[in-house]
Amino acid sequence: MKQRQLGQNGPLISAIGYGAMSLSNFYGPMDEAGAFAILDKCREGGITHLDTADIYGNGFSEACIGAYFASQDASVKHSFSIATKAAIYRSPEGVRSHRNDKEYLSSQLDKSLKTMGVDAVDLFYVHRRDPDVPIEDVTGILADFVSSGKIKGFGYSEIAPSSLRRAHAVHPVMAVQSEYSLGVRSPEMGLVQTCKELGTAFVAFSPVGRSLLTDKPHDLEKLQSIPFLRNNPRFMEPNLSANIAATDPFRAYATSLGLSTAGLAIAWLLHQGDHIIPIPGTRHISHLEEVIAGAKFIITDEIAAEIDRLLPIGWAHGDRYNEDQWWGPERYC
Repeated sequence: MKQRQLGQNGPLISAIGYGAMSLSNFYGPMDEAGAFAILDKCREGGITHLDTADIYGNGFSEACIGAYFASQDASVKHSFSIATKAAIYRSPEGVRSHRNDKEYLSSQLDKSLKTMGVDAVDLFYVHRRDPDVPIEDVTGILADFVSSGKIKGFGYSEIAPSSLRRAHAVHPVMAVQSEYSLGVRSPEMGLVQTCKELGTAFVAFSPVGRSLLTDKPHDLEKLQSIPFLRNNPRFMEPNLSANIAATDPFRAYATSLGLSTAGLAIAWLLHQGDHIIPIPGTRHISHLEEVIAGAKFIITDEIAAEIDRLLPIGWAHGDRYNEDQWWGPERYC
């Protein structure tokens, strides 16, 4: 597996990481045995970066990672770089909010460290920014966590380029995480470029379009078991059928190159910049093998041009989120 640097002064990690939201029931059932099999395959395939969060499965994702480390030789734990996130809070009454205060972030970080059985994480994200708290203040809190030794670097999820610049003026930001794929090109309107300029890694989640950029996109029957996608504009009719039809030529092209559709989508993302680190997530070993193969594939200028012809910017039908799902990300274009 090729390697890329996680931020300006961060560690070298695998060119793709593993998005550990899939180590929860978000996209379908997952148990500890299945999680262990996926993590074994990550090791076998050279994936050394795990990206999780305190809310994935209400802590189940982190618990699976911690249990896996506990079941292995101590060296296994140190062979991975780990990123986790905090800041999305749900009150006992079920009211959700963002908490960027030091007390909450510190308590959640300590909880994550204990759950995973590690002394520090390589990367700690503010999962969603509280617009009522200056990002300069939050960055100061995160810088203190670095000084304490509990984290080696920090980042933000789904922030605007302008917010990144404000944070970076206080302390270097190791990474920004946002959705980016052939179906979501909005990061190219400033965020990808700003990350490159500042030496910040761009960590791309949902790099295969939540199944649209795979050999077998979810159909309506499958979507009934995935509430998030069932209510997502791109997966509601007539958009779903239109999106599957729009990506069919891309599937055929991937096959002609000897790749899976997901593999070609990953290869394309890696071609967009050496600071970009996709974090595909899956519950299936075969799918993990597909993205690992994609990380090894070289995109030529000719292939890139053909992909742009097949899936030009703006091909997707429907927004990437509905209004409720837009709660939290900063809109900047």
